[in-house]
Amino acid sequence: MSSMHAKTDSEVTSLAASSPTRSPRRPVYYVQSPSRDSHDGEKTTNSFHSTPILSPMGSPGRHSRDSSSTRFSGSLKPGSARSGRRHHHHHHRKTDDKQWKEFDAIEEEGLLEDDGAHTGLSRRYYLLAFLVGFFLLFTLFSLILWGASRNQRPIITMKGITFHQFGIQAGADASGVATEMISMNSTVKLIFRNTGTFFGVHVTSTSLDLSYSQLTVATGTINKFYQSRKSQRTITVTLNGNNIPLYGGGADLSSKDGVPTAPVPLTLNFMVRARAYVLGKLVKPKFYRRVQCSVVLDPKKMNVANALKNLCTYM
Repeated sequence: MSSMHAKTDSEVTSLAASSPTRSPRRPVYYVQSPSRDSHDGEKTTNSFHSTPILSPMGSPGRHSRDSSSTRFSGSLKPGSARSGRRHHHHHHRKTDDKQWKEFDAIEEEGLLEDDGAHTGLSRRYYLLAFLVGFFLLFTLFSLILWGASRNQRPIITMKGITFHQFGIQAGADASGVATEMISMNSTVKLIFRNTGTFFGVHVTSTSLDLSYSQLTVATGTINKFYQSRKSQRTITVTLNGNNIPLYGGGADLSSKDGVPTAPVPLTLNFMVRARAYVLGKLVKPKFYRRVQCSVVLDPKKMNVANALKNLCTYM
């Protein structure tokens, strides 16, 4: 151990003798100051920058260490009040800036929310106004169509009636009561015309009743049909009556070989119903037309068309 220590001392002496005289190396000490890089306010008091500072000329190492520690402690003790005040002011300013930024963000978010709510409310108002306007316009349009279609009523024209058979014979009803029975066969011709310029009609009818003194002696029906706009058709209906009991009402009636012996007054009565689908099922006007004709069965005009032009009433 002593030899190694001696060798070391000699080596140190030789190195010192051979090397030129230079000033002793200055020890390095560090002065720590508060960091100004404070994006995060909480780390400001704990972060410091270390700056190397050279010691004065000729100061020994121990003195340098003492000076370093003294400077370091001095920087923390006497200067710490000023640094603390500066740091407190800086931290307080950062906190205020942060609070103002948060307030601005909250205010901006509130403004955005208010703007979004106002926009949504405006859209609702616009949608409601559009729906109300559309409903009013559609209602007005429907009323116009309905009013226009009501003025285009179908027209029925009775052309004539032909009697083919008329007979009176004795008989009994279903309960066995003896009475005069009447049987007859005739044909009625009429024209149905749809005057609608923009709609067709579906047509039905009640039974066509041919009666004698309020007693129906023959009936017929019109099969339902569809009539397109601005068009017409000729309809032929057969009226039949077979063994209709008169119950004393036809005491003056008589016939021979299926022909009445005297003229027989008769009344033809029926009603035609027409329905138009102008706008689907929303606008569907209905038309009713009742027809009543007073005719006379002339024995001399059997199997001949009897004109009904001026013998009918349309209601």
